[in-house]
Amino acid sequence: MCRLMGFVSREKSTFPQMAGAGFVDFVALSSIHCDGWGVSTIEHDEATAHLDRAAEIAQSSKAFDVAIANANTDGGLLHLRWATIGLPVSENNAHPFVYQGYTFIHNGSIEPATFLDPYIAPKYTAQIQGDTDSERYFYFILSQIDDYNGFEAGVTAAVKMLKENGDYSSINAMIMNETTYIAIAEFHADRRPSFGGPDYYELKYRVSDEGVVVASTGWPQYGWQDLPNHHMLVVDRETLTTKVVEL
Repeated sequence: MCRLMGFVSREKSTFPQMAGAGFVDFVALSSIHCDGWGVSTIEHDEATAHLDRAAEIAQSSKAFDVAIANANTDGGLLHLRWATIGLPVSENNAHPFVYQGYTFIHNGSIEPATFLDPYIAPKYTAQIQGDTDSERYFYFILSQIDDYNGFEAGVTAAVKMLKENGDYSSINAMIMNETTYIAIAEFHADRRPSFGGPDYYELKYRVSDEGVVVASTGWPQYGWQDLPNHHMLVVDRETLTTKVVEL
């Protein structure tokens, strides 16, 4: 189980600026989500994603502080990992995952972790470095994007296939390239962790003149909107227009 945050902005910004004063409370969630952290960035006019990650507790990691300070960007993803039982704590298993101009983070579990292997295109299977269901989810989505010849269509197809055929607690995720940012809310509320509270899997978002930020719960998010379960938020990075699409 993990905590997610992502943003796109009109001008270059940082996670603390986009999240607001409560960002320190978000980072404090790493006291439980303590099995790794990761930060990725991709500019709206750039075709390559950049990545920093480590199998450390974000709250006490000097490298995390440096990565957050250096992530001055108009598009970024942030992940705090709490490893699924049975999956190792390692840098290769830490999110985000990146491939060329795509970057991705996930919260939840798909069982078994190898469920999606038969559905991943061979060119992406060769890229898998870790043990997680999450990395496979990423490459499954990329396979679907290729098959459907479109970002939004591929993401939609991937989620619908998992809804119909997969065994999962949550497939909440965020995926971004230079043109589009998508946040996915798809989960089984009755399979949340016992300590997490009724809103553990919920995602919230805020739209402002500066941009759009989306994040997991567990920290102050006053005035943020709920992204309903079984929906995804799609943001056009050129115009920052948003739409909520039912899955």
